[in-house]
Amino acid sequence: MAPKEKKSCGQILGEWGEFLWNSRTGEFMGRTGSSWGLILLFYTFFYVFLTGLFTLTMWVLLQTINEYTPKYQDRIVHPGLMIRPRTEGLTVTFNVSDRASWQSYVTALNAYLDPYNESVQASKNDVCRPGVYHLQEDSGNVRNTPKRSCQFNRTLLGECSGLEDRTYGYGEGRPCILIKLNRIIGFLPGEGKTPFISCGGKASDSEKVHELQYFPPNATLDLMYYPYYGRQSHVNYTQPLIAVKFRNVSTNTDVNVECKVYGSNLKNNDDRDKFAGRVAFILHVKTT
Repeated sequence: MAPKEKKSCGQILGEWGEFLWNSRTGEFMGRTGSSWGLILLFYTFFYVFLTGLFTLTMWVLLQTINEYTPKYQDRIVHPGLMIRPRTEGLTVTFNVSDRASWQSYVTALNAYLDPYNESVQASKNDVCRPGVYHLQEDSGNVRNTPKRSCQFNRTLLGECSGLEDRTYGYGEGRPCILIKLNRIIGFLPGEGKTPFISCGGKASDSEKVHELQYFPPNATLDLMYYPYYGRQSHVNYTQPLIAVKFRNVSTNTDVNVECKVYGSNLKNNDDRDKFAGRVAFILHVKTT
C-alpha cells in the first residue's frame, strides 16, 4: 500500500480557503446563499416561536399569582417563635463585668425597637380596640389597601423597653429577651381567645431559672394585632412583642431555656416540628 502523500502548508491553506469561499460553485462554508437564507429563516421563526411560547407561559403563570397573598401556605400551619437580640446558634452569653461582651446585644435591641418609639407609632399607626381582631377585609374586587396597623409602643415593655434601663438588664446580670410570634398571612391566633407565652428552663435546667418577669403583664399577645395581611398590604405593620426579664437565673453555667406560645389553634408540642409554637435558646450569664 502506497504511503499517503503529505500535504504542504500551502495546500492546506488552499483547501480551507476553498471551504470558506468556493468561487466555482458560489458556496460559502459549503452552502449556497439560498441554503444559508433558508437556515436563517428557519431559526428566526424557531426562536421567535420559543420566545412567544415562554412569554405566554409566564403571562399565564402571573395571572395565578396574587401580589398580596401567597397562593400556597399549607406548609406553614403553625407559627414559630423567635428571640431578639438575634444571636448565632440561639446562644446569649455575656460577662456582667465586661461591657464589650454584652454591648452588641444592647445595640441590636436599640435598633430593633426604634420603630416601636411612641412618636413613630403615633404618626403611622392607629389606636385600636384591645381584645378583638382588627379585621380589614376587601370588598369584592375592591382592595382595602393599605391596611392600617395598631400601635405597639415600646413603653409596654416596661423595664425591658430600654427607656428606663439603657442596658436592658445586661449590665446587672438580669437580661431581657424579646419574644415574637412569627407572622402568617391571615392567621387568627387563639381563635378569639388571647394567646400567651410562657418561658422556663428545659428538663434538667428547670431549677436554674428562679424568677422571671414578663412585659406586658401576663405575656399576652393582644388580638388587635391580628390578622397580618402581608408586607404589600400591611406596610406599617408593628409586630407585638413579649419581653422576658430573667431576674434570677443560675450564673456561670449554660441554662437551656424554652419559650412556648399557648392558644387553642397554636401547637407547641409537635415532635416532627420542633420550631412550631416554641423556641429554645441558651442563656449563659458570667459573673467571674
